[in-house]
Amino acid sequence: MTDAQDLRRRTAELLAAHPPATTDRLEFLRARFDAGLAWVHFPAGLGGLDAPRSLQAVVDAELAAAGAPDNDPGRIGIGLGMAAPTVLRFGTDEQKQRFLRPLWTGEEVWCQLFSEPGAGSDLAALATRAVRDDEGGWVVDGQKVWTSSAHLARWAILIARTDPGVPKHRGISYFICDMTYPGVEVRPLRQITGEAEFNEVFLTGVRIPDAHRLGAVGEGWKVAQTTLMNERVAIGGSRIPREGGMIGVAAADWRARPALRTHDLHQRLLKLWVDAEVARLTGERLRQQLTKGQPGPEGSGMKLAFARLAQEISGWEVEFLAEDGLTYDDWTMRRPDGVDFTGREAGYRYLRAKGNSIEGGTSEVLLNIVAERVLGLPPEPRTDKDVAWKDLPR
Repeated sequence: MTDAQDLRRRTAELLAAHPPATTDRLEFLRARFDAGLAWVHFPAGLGGLDAPRSLQAVVDAELAAAGAPDNDPGRIGIGLGMAAPTVLRFGTDEQKQRFLRPLWTGEEVWCQLFSEPGAGSDLAALATRAVRDDEGGWVVDGQKVWTSSAHLARWAILIARTDPGVPKHRGISYFICDMTYPGVEVRPLRQITGEAEFNEVFLTGVRIPDAHRLGAVGEGWKVAQTTLMNERVAIGGSRIPREGGMIGVAAADWRARPALRTHDLHQRLLKLWVDAEVARLTGERLRQQLTKGQPGPEGSGMKLAFARLAQEISGWEVEFLAEDGLTYDDWTMRRPDGVDFTGREAGYRYLRAKGNSIEGGTSEVLLNIVAERVLGLPPEPRTDKDVAWKDLPR
């Protein structure tokens, strides 16, 4: 049984064999993965040591103290938080060996081809089709939207309809799509910030081998649930210190500008600070629960809290800073690598936070999930539950 002392020993051995000051960054990351210190809770040979998930913090602390490079998690968050746990749970041995190492080291960026313009918040209503070809593979046609990092990605996790003759949840299959395949077109989707970190993706006659299917044909919704539950934990449950994240920026503004303080703003900031601390502690409890297995629907509550707090804190900050809060540095159309909620000005945070209640599941859908699957309340009436997808009105 691997314990903290054993992990410290293994980490020291890694650092001795690959000193961070003199070792190429990618070489160090590959060596860390091979040593089982990437995800310690993953199986041996796949970046882990079959150790408790909670012991990852021991490795991370030792490496940070030694100045070791990280894998730039902000840039490869979709791969780390969504693709990796799905591949681990449903992938074949060949798929795990092929995809997990370059995913973790950041050599290959991933994106998520789930949302569609015609399906809205009802993901199971997706219309992208995957049809068998003469060689046993699949030909995919359709359109996806709100795809973060598609302009950077080599691989995508993709769900498509393989059987329109059954109810919508049962006719979906799950694939890994090579974004360099012929027929994949990525177009920037400019946002309210002026940037285009999101994209539209058009799939026209894209041929995907059956070896890149995850899970059984027609069971893509089951596979997608693993992705979605991990996505909501990744978005809403990231580990931050007390007064970290956006509430830390707001508190720093308050302390630095006493001339702008008012009683009303003070009361609102105190409430937001308490709410942020409650959310942080709840996220810590959720991560401890994850050590016992896969995430459940509780992650939807964390994502809900994250979206609400981000919008309320950024709104408070813009109001507190008065005219300075309205400034925004650059409306130039750019395609950034990711989102920076703490390193830019208040105007950016205010605008970008508007998307938090849409991306990763709309707040309205997540409220239904919490109500039905966490609180056990009666579900909403669904007249389309047993109707074949092809017969649904559109």
